[in-house]
Amino acid sequence: MVALAGCGDTGDGASGGSGGKTLTVFAAASLTETFTRLGKDFEGAHPGVKVRFNFGGSSTLARQITQGAPADVFAAASGATMKTVADAGDASGRPTVFARNRLVIAVPKGDPARVRTLADLASPRLKVVLCAEQVPCGAAAGQALAAARVTVRPVSQEQDVKAVLTKVRLGEADAGLVYRTDVRAAAGQVEGIEFPESAKAVNAYPIVALAKAPQPSLAGEFVRYVLSQPGKAALSEAGFESP
Repeated sequence: MVALAGCGDTGDGASGGSGGKTLTVFAAASLTETFTRLGKDFEGAHPGVKVRFNFGGSSTLARQITQGAPADVFAAASGATMKTVADAGDASGRPTVFARNRLVIAVPKGDPARVRTLADLASPRLKVVLCAEQVPCGAAAGQALAAARVTVRPVSQEQDVKAVLTKVRLGEADAGLVYRTDVRAAAGQVEGIEFPESAKAVNAYPIVALAKAPQPSLAGEFVRYVLSQPGKAALSEAGFESP
């Protein structure tokens, strides 16, 4: 959990005005850097409000929400994981797609294994790491590999995209499939290799305020902020594509 402090009034009922309110946002791991930035900006516009994030694999977050974890907003990395929450009656209104993302091949700095294409990942000499199949980045990887007719036997399957990136960054893997935005956020610690089959597996990112949000007004405001022009600008700067 990442807690970001701020201070101010928002209108959701709390004693002594709106001071000390906490907005809890469950968001896909690939949104970590962008949403952390947006959270700070939101706090600045809402003195007295603290935005707390729970970043992780979208499928895990969806399961936590449907099992009753208290949260105000859910931002997922795929429509399938959002559908789990909506079908359980935990979404307040219709989810809105706010961004899209596509995969790249992440390799350690200098690309010591000399990876060039998606087909190279089939080589038994390479240690390749993927997201687990139930996680959006894993489902997208499966679609891209199927489109390229490439079979990969990963040395591990991780529960979120940041775990894949970490193994590549530390040199524990020769390559991994992660989102383009994750390579950009890594700030030169890894290298990204584009591949044409990524166009077959572009993930749409939906967001929604939750039906049982402890702070419903703030939840709606945060969703609107993500969809606003400043939100779009931050997402574009991070490498996300328009919805």
